[in-house]
Amino acid sequence: MGSAADPGELYLGLLKECLTNRIYGDVELLPVNSTSGWKRLLVAAIESRGHRVLRPVPVSDEARLEGREWLPSAHTMIGMRRLDNLQHCIDSVLQDKVPGDLIEAGVWRGGASIFMRAVLKARGSEDRDVWLADSFQGLPPPNADRYPADAGDLHHAVPELAVTLEEVKANFARYDLLDERVRFLPGWFRDTLPQAQIERLALIRLDGDMYESTINALEALYPKLSPAGFLIVDDYGGVPGCRQAVDDFRSANGIVEELRSIDWTGVYWRRGADADAIG
Repeated sequence: MGSAADPGELYLGLLKECLTNRIYGDVELLPVNSTSGWKRLLVAAIESRGHRVLRPVPVSDEARLEGREWLPSAHTMIGMRRLDNLQHCIDSVLQDKVPGDLIEAGVWRGGASIFMRAVLKARGSEDRDVWLADSFQGLPPPNADRYPADAGDLHHAVPELAVTLEEVKANFARYDLLDERVRFLPGWFRDTLPQAQIERLALIRLDGDMYESTINALEALYPKLSPAGFLIVDDYGGVPGCRQAVDDFRSANGIVEELRSIDWTGVYWRRGADADAIG
C-alpha cells in the first residue's frame, strides 16, 4: 500500500529506524559495569550527583536487523525484519478488509504495539483498536507441574523484562500515538485474555516467550481471529517452550496453514476459511 516515496511509507520507515534505534548508527551507549573496586566507587560518586556514566559499545547492524540484541535505548527488540513483516500483515488485512482489532500479547517497552498504531494512523484506519496484553511486571515463574516445557525457565528472573504500564504509555506518548484506540490489558494472560472484551481480531502478535504464556494466549485469542487474519509468533525459533506450545496448539486444532519463517525466530501464518471451526 503506497510507494517507498510516499509520505506514509517515509513515516513508517523512519519510525522503524527510531524504534530499533538504528537511526543513530552502529554504537550504543551502555552503563559502565566495572569489576574494579575503585572504578565502581568513582562511577557511584559521579552518578550520586545526578550524572550517568556510559561507554560507547559497537553494535552489529545485522543483529539489529534480526532483533538479536537487547538495546538499552530501543523501544523494541524485535528487529527490522519482524517490523517489516508486521507492516505487511497489517497492510494485508486493511487491503483485504479483514474485520477485527489488533493485539500484542507480551509488549515489553511497547515498540511493536506503537508500530501497529502507527500503521493504522498512516493508512487512515481509525475504526480498529490496538490491544496491549502484558503483566507489566515481567514473566511468571514457571509452573512446571502443569506446563513441563517451562521447567527451568528463567525469564521471570530477568529484571529487564519487567516494564511498567506507565513506561509503556509514556513511550506511546513520545510518538504522539497514545489515544482512545490504544487499549491495555494488565495482568497475567491466564487471567486477562479469557475475559477481554474483544469481539474480533484481524491480527494477533504473540511475544510471551514461555509455553504457558503462549498456550494461554492461543487458547483465548485464536477463536476470535477472523478468516484471512494473521497469527504472528515472536519466539518460535528462539524459545523451545514457545515452539512446543505453538506446535501442540496447531496439532490439537487441526491447523494446517503454512507456518512461514520471518527470520531466525519469528514465524506467522494466515488463517484459512475455517475460522468458525476452532473455539
